[in-house]
Order: sequence, then C-alpha cells, then structure tokens
Amino acid sequence: MSTPLDRTLTYRLHQLHKLTDADSQAVYPERTGLSMSDGRCLTTIGTFEPLSVKELAEKANLNKGQASRGAQALVDQGLVLKADHPGDGRGVVLTLTPAGSEVFKSAMDMVHQRNEQIFGCLSAKEQAALSAMMDRLIAHARPGVTTDSRPGVATDSRLGVANDDSPGPGSASNARPR
Repeated sequence: MSTPLDRTLTYRLHQLHKLTDADSQAVYPERTGLSMSDGRCLTTIGTFEPLSVKELAEKANLNKGQASRGAQALVDQGLVLKADHPGDGRGVVLTLTPAGSEVFKSAMDMVHQRNEQIFGCLSAKEQAALSAMMDRLIAHARPGVTTDSRPGVATDSRLGVANDDSPGPGSASNARPR
C-alpha cells in the first residue's frame, strides 16, 4: 500500500510552508514596513553582504528578475546601496545602508520570534535534530549534489569532492547547533 498524500513529506512541508507564510505575510509589513518579498531580500542582503543580484537570487531562492526588482525596491527606499562590481563592469554589489541595517535588525528579530513560535513546540534536542535533517535534505535536493549515506556528508558530483562536516565518531551529537 502506498503512503496517503497527507502523510508524504512534500505535502506536509508545503502545508507547513503555507501556514507559516500566511502569518508572515501579515507580520512583515507590520514590523518592518516592507512586503515579505522585500523583507526576505533585505534579510538575505544583510546576512550575506556584499553580494551580486545573481547571488541574491540564489541565496533568497528567487529568480534573477525577482531579485533584481526586490533589490531595486530596497535601493529606492534607501535601504540598500547598489555599487558597481569592482571585478565585473556589468555587475553590481549590494550592501545595506545605515537605514537598511536598522530595518535588518528589526526584521531579524521578527524572524527569530517567528521561528520560536513555529518550532517552540519542539525541544532543543528535537530542533537540533530537525535542523541537521533539513540541512541533509537540502544538500541532497541541490542540483549536482548527492548525499552519502553518512549524516552530514555531501558530494559535489561536479567536482567529485566529499564535504564531511559531520562530527567524528564518539561525538555527543551529529546535530550542528543553529
């Protein structure tokens, strides 16, 4: 017998995503003055700056057009600075302005509170285990990357390189703290 749809991982992940996004859609403008989409762009830029529009798209899980529009909206609001890329005459580098840094702090506080609300029903040990499993699933789902049967080991098939960031044998935990 096959697994019923409502018990599949993909169905349940999508359901959790929709439930949490519905709340976030209302909270982002309230707490930051930004749409959720612009807020995600801002938090991604603030976390990984400096970065290009292409990198913003990759890190924020957006297509390049969405990333470009989001970055420009943040530039227009004075929250992000767009400068010429020193190594690429056609490219730009995105960084936060001082005003953007303030909104970033507020947005990250909100992100941490939202995560506590969503995952607060799990113990710290369960949260660490879930985090480690999510890292492994994400690595496994990335194009060109396959996971080894060992926890925390991903092989980039494009390079033929293993990336073993799991704790060694006898360690107290395979979960990395987040």
